[in-house]
Amino acid sequence: MKELYMDTPSNRDQLHEWERTALENFSFKMSDKNRPFPCIPATIGFSKNQLRYGFIGDPRNTDSLLELAELLSGFTRESKKFGTYTSLIIFYETPEDLRDTYTVEDYEQLFWKQLSGLTSLDPSYWPADIPADPHNPIWEFCFNGEKYFMYCATPAHVNRQSRHFDVLMLAITPRWVLQEFSKKEGFARNIKANIRKRLANYDSAPIHPDLNNYGGDDNFEWRQYFLRDDDTSLSKCPYHRMLRLLKLDK
Repeated sequence: MKELYMDTPSNRDQLHEWERTALENFSFKMSDKNRPFPCIPATIGFSKNQLRYGFIGDPRNTDSLLELAELLSGFTRESKKFGTYTSLIIFYETPEDLRDTYTVEDYEQLFWKQLSGLTSLDPSYWPADIPADPHNPIWEFCFNGEKYFMYCATPAHVNRQSRHFDVLMLAITPRWVLQEFSKKEGFARNIKANIRKRLANYDSAPIHPDLNNYGGDDNFEWRQYFLRDDDTSLSKCPYHRMLRLLKLDK
């Protein structure tokens, strides 16, 4: 049974080598003062130890999807106990052959297979206030009745270092965390402006045109889940292929 991991020095002794390496590399990325990671709320969540972690197998294997569903179900039940900057960080065991051969576009397909597959394992109905069509501006991914923002980083990203990590990684943030962050409008506006400044310094690629604000008529959340290494993006959301599995008959 997969359990959520809370990072402490003693807990790290229980990790496998690849898990400990992934966590150490993530910790360095989140705490690097010389080259601050652009997502300021993520660095706050890390510094407050409000993030929770999950380690799962090769993303090409069916078992990894079952493990992801198990971890996300547990996080959904417990997340409000962890703090207002919490997210679930998922590290996939990423074998050398995958790291050596997969392009950004290959990882993109893998990501959407994982996300679409999660829906088929969802024990809950799709929230009534979220449309089924990802091309609707207020659509976002939901699981176990909770609304989530998804972020994916891969070993193949080079120009967009804000989306690079040594193994395939997901950061899954509840919508309620983002809503809590946005309550203080002036504070949120300043943080967002600083995030864009950090992005400009962190990445050699320009800020991706798909980065936008939730709910805007010109915004689609799914486009922000996986950003390519250049300014291109998919014309249609791959997730629509799995809509037949949604429990919309409530």
